[in-house]
Amino acid sequence: MASVVETVQKEVEPLIESHQFDLVDIEFVKEGKSWYLRVYIDKPGGITIEDCAEVSDQISEKLDSLEPDPFPQAYFLEVSSPGAERPIKTSNDWQRAVGQYIHISLYAPIDGHKVFEGTLDEYSKKTIQLTYMEKTRKISKQFELKQIGFARFAIKF
Repeated sequence: MASVVETVQKEVEPLIESHQFDLVDIEFVKEGKSWYLRVYIDKPGGITIEDCAEVSDQISEKLDSLEPDPFPQAYFLEVSSPGAERPIKTSNDWQRAVGQYIHISLYAPIDGHKVFEGTLDEYSKKTIQLTYMEKTRKISKQFELKQIGFARFAIKF
């Protein structure tokens, strides 16, 4: 049996793509006594409140029409932008991140460091090339994707 997130993704992804938006992530989580279904969408140039409202209405209609109901309990639907420091998870995310400033956390340290922030120069299915500053030196280093525990866009200060 498919999970709630898998069911929702299958149903709403074509709807989101029909707007030329990207489905970034879906969460179905309990916070306190309430359940939340969060759908994160994005597009080049960023998502607007109006985009979220329009997609939210359409997702709500779509999910309300499903038989049998995939939700074991009542929930709140939230459709939003993933934010400026959104996670990088999919191949499409990595491709869009080329040339951008990103943050990566590794499973195990390399050269004594587990966290790196820099510009993503290249992406392939197995590796990335990141240019970062170490004190006053600019370093370009290749990382295997399997070494990376978490990646996100970052804001450079």
